[in-house]
Amino acid sequence: MHLKKSIVFLVPLFAADAAFACTTCNKNLQKGIFDSTFYPNLFTMLLAFIVLGLVVAALSVLASRREKRNQAYQLQKLTAVPLISAATTIGIGLGGFIDGIFLHQILQWHEMLSNKIPPVTLLNKSVNMFWDGIFHAFCLVVVLVGIVLLFKLFFRKDVIITKKVFWGSLVLGWGLFNLIEGLIDHQILKLHNVREITANVSLWNYGFLSFSVFLIVLGSVMIRKNTLPDAVAAD
Repeated sequence: MHLKKSIVFLVPLFAADAAFACTTCNKNLQKGIFDSTFYPNLFTMLLAFIVLGLVVAALSVLASRREKRNQAYQLQKLTAVPLISAATTIGIGLGGFIDGIFLHQILQWHEMLSNKIPPVTLLNKSVNMFWDGIFHAFCLVVVLVGIVLLFKLFFRKDVIITKKVFWGSLVLGWGLFNLIEGLIDHQILKLHNVREITANVSLWNYGFLSFSVFLIVLGSVMIRKNTLPDAVAAD
């Protein structure tokens, strides 16, 4: 259901291209974007988000099963899983925005296809800018889905809601985004590197993955420490 709603957000994006987008103003740019690689590139943009969605779903199922098996806690009828799922989803989208805003736009260390299409000409720069926009559109959809999930929690009485679990889940989502996106786009598909112009590209890529693991561990610890009954009661 959420997937269908997410697709609806993307329809106006592509429908608006022919009528409003300036990609049709420049024929060379139009050819550079809408060539035979358009749909493969679109799939690669979406691939990391598909994998992230599957990871969040799998973690939610495992966490739910673990809580159902746990009979020791006084709050055994309450669950933090919906909050963790919603906030982690938001964290994934925000992680994408952090990447895109700081590394793509402000620092300009890389762009979405900068390893395949080096932005050394105005045309290549514009093509990369288009795909950066598609990347940000997917991030926006993920954040909106997370907000909807979070909003629904306020109508449930069986959900543990604490600010520390919320922040921990945001950090977890950020780390998951970095890890999955780094593995797929940097290591497997080689769409871009963390920093294209450097003497040691691999060092930056592996440093990015290491930072991702740190975020995942930090977020997981924050969640685990603050889903215990005593911690929930004190929050």
